[in-house]
Amino acid sequence: MPGSSTLHPRVLFCANARRLAVLAAIAGLPLAAVAQQLPAPAEEGATGTWAVQLTPYVWASGVGGDLRPLRGGSVVSMDKSFSDVMKDLDAAFFLTGYARKDRLVLLGDISYSSSSRSGKLPPGLPASGSFRQASATLAAGYRAVSNADINLDLLAGLRAWSVKASVDVAGGLVQASPEKRFVDPVLGLRAHIPIAPRWSALAYGDVGGFGVGSRATHQVAATVNYQWSEQAFVSLGYRVLTLDYRRGGTRIDVTMAGPLLGATWRF
Repeated sequence: MPGSSTLHPRVLFCANARRLAVLAAIAGLPLAAVAQQLPAPAEEGATGTWAVQLTPYVWASGVGGDLRPLRGGSVVSMDKSFSDVMKDLDAAFFLTGYARKDRLVLLGDISYSSSSRSGKLPPGLPASGSFRQASATLAAGYRAVSNADINLDLLAGLRAWSVKASVDVAGGLVQASPEKRFVDPVLGLRAHIPIAPRWSALAYGDVGGFGVGSRATHQVAATVNYQWSEQAFVSLGYRVLTLDYRRGGTRIDVTMAGPLLGATWRF
């Protein structure tokens, strides 16, 4: 930082530690964040039995918005593409499940991502920052419409978040690890539309937060799905997810958007 070497070391640490935490958060948020229900690409018509589907997926998301990881820190605006995010990614895992029996529907999602970044703080102290998030969503609902043209599900549930940013300076000489945990109620709508033999479209949207966990969260996802075999399907689509969290001095106001690719196995 030009000219910063004349400042008090404690002032330097506070300013730069916050920047490192923000950089790590920027790297991890879009692949997780927020992660969430990827709708299944096909419908099972059996009556009185459970139809279960599991979908591992990837989401090539960029991120834009404002972040402030700590109280008193500066708000940082960012606009990062997916390729920028991938440079700092250490690990990521996404899996969603969907089950239906008659008109009862269940939906679950687990996501995890970890990212890190290292560098130096004036006057040359080694420093590193990391960001880790895990989220779990569980929702239940009712099949409100079921015919040859469309299947429509109404859903309600909870999404639990655990978000942690860590900063380490000079091999542990100074450390900070702020962590946030919160739960959002969510309301969702899922529509499956047959297009042609082996082809279908699926749209999903939800709203949540309502000031309980975050102030607000919204999501819209749409996919085109192809039936590869009796039990296997592939999906290609696009997803947009927003999160507005402001509590305890932390501010996360971001929009994540990008294409997604999933593979589904039905049991």
